[in-house]
Amino acid sequence: MNEEFYAVIKLVSGEEIFSKVCAFSEKEEVLVVLDNPIFIETTFVQKLNAPVVKVNPWISLTQETTFIIQRDKIISMNEVKDTRLIKIHKRYIKEQTKLSNQTNISPNMGYVTSVAEARVALEKLYNSNPYSNHTE
Repeated sequence: MNEEFYAVIKLVSGEEIFSKVCAFSEKEEVLVVLDNPIFIETTFVQKLNAPVVKVNPWISLTQETTFIIQRDKIISMNEVKDTRLIKIHKRYIKEQTKLSNQTNISPNMGYVTSVAEARVALEKLYNSNPYSNHTE
C-alpha cells in the first residue's frame, strides 16, 4: 500500500488538490501522505489568446511540504498520469526549492578528496612548515 503516485483529490471540504500521494495504514486507520499539495487553476487570458495555469500551495501559511490527512476526509482520489500536470507539479517544487534556498541532496555533497589524497597533501604541508619542531 506504500506506493507513491500523483493524484487529484477531492476533499469533503470541497477543495480539489493535486499532489504526490502515498497511503498507509496505522492502527486500522488509513492515512494519506500528501507531498507538496497544490491547487491548479486554469484561466483564459484574452491578450495571449491562450489558457494560463496558476499554481498555489494547498496551505500557504506554512513552510511544511508534507501533510497527513485521514482517508475519511477524502471523497475521491484519482491517480493522474497526465505528463503535463506532473511537469507542472515538478516545476512548482523546483521553484519553491529555489525560493527557500534549499538544495537538492546529491551523493557527492561534502566530498572534497579521497583519504589517500588528503594524507599526501597534509604530509606535504606538514613537512614544508619551517616553524615545525619535527625531524625528517
